[in-house]
Amino acid sequence: MKDFMNADFIEKAKQYGIRKKFKAGEVVLDQDSYIRSLPVVSDGILKIVKISDDGLNEITIYHLEKGDSCIMSFLSGLYNEKSKFKIIALEDSEIIMIPIEKWSFFLREDPSFLQFIFQNYHDRFNQLVETIDAIAFKKMDERLLYWLRKKSAIYQNNIIPITHEELSKELNTSRVVVSRLLKKLEQDGVLLLKRNEIVLL
Repeated sequence: MKDFMNADFIEKAKQYGIRKKFKAGEVVLDQDSYIRSLPVVSDGILKIVKISDDGLNEITIYHLEKGDSCIMSFLSGLYNEKSKFKIIALEDSEIIMIPIEKWSFFLREDPSFLQFIFQNYHDRFNQLVETIDAIAFKKMDERLLYWLRKKSAIYQNNIIPITHEELSKELNTSRVVVSRLLKKLEQDGVLLLKRNEIVLL
């Protein structure tokens, strides 16, 4: 758990929140849904995805790990707006859902909640800047390797459970391009391709 998530706050979150479990691949929050709860990751990994207006394309914006929350959910809920992103469980995860009506209590009674919100805003903003930087300034092979290293750090493992199709969706490019670049990286000795897995060497 992140160091700013103190034990007192966690206990209050568990007391006033609702713990829900999601299987890998399940949707935690759909795009264009109204926010009724703030999701706090108790265990697992989530990805934040933006879907195109026509619903045909998507790109992964950032990930949430244990101790993280989606600040976009907080802001959308605060202003009664629809979610601009889709949240999906990357692996079996447990989420503490803090109902919107409890937010004023936490903001008024628990300074650690405000610290938690600001820390999450800082972390998510940095992740968003990194994503924009990768899209705007890196070539696709650089983006691909950067993304794989990010996912390796998130999983804390050099074995990344992902298919070429899933990777192409996260990077908003074609599977053919991803497969070609992965094969080149394998030939260069950077990684090893396995069935539904990529191993960084």
